[in-house]
Amino acid sequence: MTSLPRVESTARPGTGLLRERFDLALAEFIDRQERDWPAGTRPEVVTTLRKFVLGGGKRLRPTFCYWGWRGAGGPDADAVIAAAAALELFHAFALIHDDIIDRSDRRRGEPTVHRQFAEQHASAGWRGDPVAFGRDTALLSGDLCAAWAEQMFHECGLPPARIHRGYRVLALMRTEVIAGQYLDMASDMASGMSQSSVATALTVIRLKSARYTVTRPLQIGAGLAEAPSKLHLAYEAFGDSLGDAFQLRDDVLGVFGDPELTGKSIVDDLREGKHTVMMALACDAADRTQRSRLAILFADPQLDPAGAAELRALIVDTGALERTEYMIKARVDSALAALAQAPIPEPSRQALTLLAAAAVDRQW
Repeated sequence: MTSLPRVESTARPGTGLLRERFDLALAEFIDRQERDWPAGTRPEVVTTLRKFVLGGGKRLRPTFCYWGWRGAGGPDADAVIAAAAALELFHAFALIHDDIIDRSDRRRGEPTVHRQFAEQHASAGWRGDPVAFGRDTALLSGDLCAAWAEQMFHECGLPPARIHRGYRVLALMRTEVIAGQYLDMASDMASGMSQSSVATALTVIRLKSARYTVTRPLQIGAGLAEAPSKLHLAYEAFGDSLGDAFQLRDDVLGVFGDPELTGKSIVDDLREGKHTVMMALACDAADRTQRSRLAILFADPQLDPAGAAELRALIVDTGALERTEYMIKARVDSALAALAQAPIPEPSRQALTLLAAAAVDRQW
């Protein structure tokens, strides 16, 4: 595993000193929300969200935001730690809603938020449908995380003019994520996959993941530092390529990863028919027999382990896995070439170089 600078980590991106500071800021913010929670109401939402937000995750988005700020010449400061940590609350919103849409059972090795609330309903013996209660309560919880993200960002302590410049990028990121999620859902509804679906899948990961994970957090940091447009463009050239590579790796791990490390099933994406670049490449390269088997197995909600193993073999045999790995390498190379030209201090360049390696060279 690629190591990171001491200010960030000695193991994984976002761990170590910097992660501890993000988590402390998040815990203090949630503590305030818990104290302000309306009297006479049930506390389970805040309790569940505290565990979900603080219990796991890579902290990639806050980390890239922090280094976007430092790359623009901003000093280390608790205020930027708070602003960057707010992105983790927005990430929690996105994950909770995404798990509802995908009907996922596990996240970070634990039941998803909607499953936790459904189990709470069932164990309490309440009236009504536990599944509906879990879904609806998780929707509210996700909405609350989105509201908290905005509040924490605006209360970070930086001057209002700087917050406004960073917030403009945050608002753009929020729109892109939702647009990418909708395109992802609409793509899943289409019958069959063709060469055009590769382009669609690439658009989805650019909007839903690449810019949301790397580019926009970097640019939010740059906005907070009131950096010139030249730096925003440099961060885009680096971030778009690296973010694509990050999501391509995520899609590979979603099918070929170790659930003990990823905390997610390696069957869910195949059962749900997740519209990934890797699956589009497999369908595009498949011969008639392979395509017939892909059509039967992929997106089968009853897919069993044997069927999943056959699907994985088909992905390998069509060359889709190899082509995806090639795309990952090409995008990392492109990102690093852009980073080498970026007008940032050398310590920030080194930190982002190591973050790039750790974000893609991973098993989790």
